[in-house]
Amino acid sequence: MSVTKQEQREIVINVPVLARVEGEGALDLTIKAGEISDLKLRIFEPPRYFEKFSEGRDYFEMPDLVARICGICPVAYQMSTVHAMESILNIQITPWIRAMRRLLYCGEWIESHNLHIHLLAAPDFLGYGSAPELAKDHPDVVRRGVYLQELGNQIIKMLGGRSVHPVGARVGGFYQAPTAQQAKTLLQNLEAALPQVEKLVEWTASLKLPDNPQQFTCVSVKHPDEYPMNEGNLVSSAGLDIPISEYNNHFREFHVPHSTALHSLLDDKPYLLGPLARVNLNFDLLPEAVKTNLAKTAIQFPSNNMFHSIVARAAEVHYAFLEAIRILRDYVPTDTPFIPVEKMRAGVGFGCTEAPRGMLWHQWELDEQGRVTTTQIVPPTSQNQAQIEQDLRFSLQQKGLDTEPDELRLYAETVVRNYDPCISCATHFLKLTIK
Repeated sequence: MSVTKQEQREIVINVPVLARVEGEGALDLTIKAGEISDLKLRIFEPPRYFEKFSEGRDYFEMPDLVARICGICPVAYQMSTVHAMESILNIQITPWIRAMRRLLYCGEWIESHNLHIHLLAAPDFLGYGSAPELAKDHPDVVRRGVYLQELGNQIIKMLGGRSVHPVGARVGGFYQAPTAQQAKTLLQNLEAALPQVEKLVEWTASLKLPDNPQQFTCVSVKHPDEYPMNEGNLVSSAGLDIPISEYNNHFREFHVPHSTALHSLLDDKPYLLGPLARVNLNFDLLPEAVKTNLAKTAIQFPSNNMFHSIVARAAEVHYAFLEAIRILRDYVPTDTPFIPVEKMRAGVGFGCTEAPRGMLWHQWELDEQGRVTTTQIVPPTSQNQAQIEQDLRFSLQQKGLDTEPDELRLYAETVVRNYDPCISCATHFLKLTIK
């Protein structure tokens, strides 16, 4: 960090590398005469060109390819992709496949949310600089996080063959069905951990979370009958309710000079994705057990305090455990884990699912041989960038710009980490402007 002060109280804060986030980013902040004159969340991780090198490849390669976009949320990329492909190829999946996809998603939410809560966010709210420092004084907190994260990984491994970049999902379903014994063992492991999960919600609510209410627009998928993961319309707290195919009619992606990831606006305004947005928009669809657990805390949803995101994450961990247990209790192996493609066809398809960090939208176009001609992948972190910058301006003003620079820097990092940004996901854009 570098800090310079001039007579007119100009403060320049540079965080060259943001710690405890996935990927490479930085923050530049200039305060002049008591006002923020410049603020940039810089994402400088090299572009990865996933959209471009998908072109010309066969449709069946895409689930494995897009899984490589992220080692933390590969399931989300696979699920948005297979939904889009199946809409083009007119594949109607079975209830078994639909349930297993939901189970697979539960695994990803469990592992990702617990990683963030215990190892990335908790140090901020408990006064530590890193998870290893936290572990010295609070070993049980870190052990719980690693234990619960591993259970999420077990779910992914059972259906995906491995927990990182799983390879079990395919267009039309899964390559194979888990055995009854595999499902039974996993069910027993999840049921044994449920008491810890229930306590997690209360624990996150007991943290010293800043009181920082503000105005923001929430966006998520919404399904009429279930908490959103794989299916539904796109809705917002501002009244949006559209099919996913209409995404580009309302949302706009664009370049900013300081980021290798695209920014995104809804009707030309920033918006929020992720656990807090989902809970705010879908609270009525949570099971009574999760609502009752949340009622034990002093935090109420919908909430306009961004720092309540960690509690929303914990509530979603509770939900994902309950949903996974429900599915596994009814599990019966099948001889038809996938539906084959009956006829190749050209067309455009859309997929939109809820990654741990928020809504992940895909558009794929196939030619008559089933090869990709174009694709558009819009990750949640790139969509949240404009909201993060808006939050930083508001939150730092609320904190007080006369605060000591080191304290301002730490608070700014805390604000950014609160969104759990996945920077590697965001840096795959295609267009380049060279001057």
